[in-house]
Amino acid sequence: MTQVIATTPGLFPLPDWAKDELADLKGHQKTDLISGDESDEIVAAYDKAREEVISIQQDAGLDRVVEGQFRWDDMLAHPLAVHDSVETKGIVRYYDNNNFYREPVVQGDLGADGGDVAADLGAAADHVDSGLQAVLPGPYSLADLATDEYYGDDAEFLDAIADFLVEEVKSFPDVETLFLLEPSLVENAPADGEDERAADAIDAVASAADAEVVAHTYWGAIEEKTYAHLMDAGVDAIGFDLVSNHDQTVYNVQEYGTKDDVALGVVDGQNTLVEAPETIRDRIDWFEQQTNTAFDTVYATANTETFYLPVNKFEDKLKALANAADLEAAEA
Repeated sequence: MTQVIATTPGLFPLPDWAKDELADLKGHQKTDLISGDESDEIVAAYDKAREEVISIQQDAGLDRVVEGQFRWDDMLAHPLAVHDSVETKGIVRYYDNNNFYREPVVQGDLGADGGDVAADLGAAADHVDSGLQAVLPGPYSLADLATDEYYGDDAEFLDAIADFLVEEVKSFPDVETLFLLEPSLVENAPADGEDERAADAIDAVASAADAEVVAHTYWGAIEEKTYAHLMDAGVDAIGFDLVSNHDQTVYNVQEYGTKDDVALGVVDGQNTLVEAPETIRDRIDWFEQQTNTAFDTVYATANTETFYLPVNKFEDKLKALANAADLEAAEA
């Protein structure tokens, strides 16, 4: 019997009050974005927002709870943007949408750097008795979003990014699940040779985690060869964006199989239309039927980050995901 786990890939929209308060505290310039040395007032505002969004997830009934990633001004590039060996330079487009991030330029060794993500997770753990989920950029996507001015070799740079993320994971408090977000596997698919290295880097980060690990991809389907290599990575589940491209995803699974668990992006993280729980459940059932697979666990999630959404629509989508999981349990 498939267990449906309601969760998200994190990166939530800031509450409206927090937007106003943090705008006053931080300012509006590039130099005013998160750097890791914020004032006590800014830290307190983020702490309050984090505690609020944890309560929202718990009240909605999600099975996995994230800390929200409110401090991630640079979206997936955040862990590098606050690193001592990285200089953030010009504003660049975040994939093919209307969001931007500061280009992280690596200018020195990416050794362990204080566990910025781990510290936020630790703060969240104080409010979560069970079901805490960590979120990190996957190593391939983080390397893709960054610029290397130190290592001088793509393979060495990817290895250094993976090693940096491994050290971050080792600093985590106890978590039940880790989502590694890998949209670049879709948006900027690795070339021949790079696809195997990308899978090896994901494997290295996953191996460091004492948790169930999901390599979550989105904004389309993974190219066939990239997917075949990703299957070699030691993750517990691969995440698929069923909103953007379900046909190629079904073909990949039919051709190459997948893990015993799966993450399915069955809610649109960028569209304000709120899916009915029955629709979400139908999408899960459809995928199992098309792939002729009875999964041990399905992580039912938004396909992308949800910071694009108005707060009220974001909250409604959390409830829809949780209710879809409850529908499955009730029918069982």
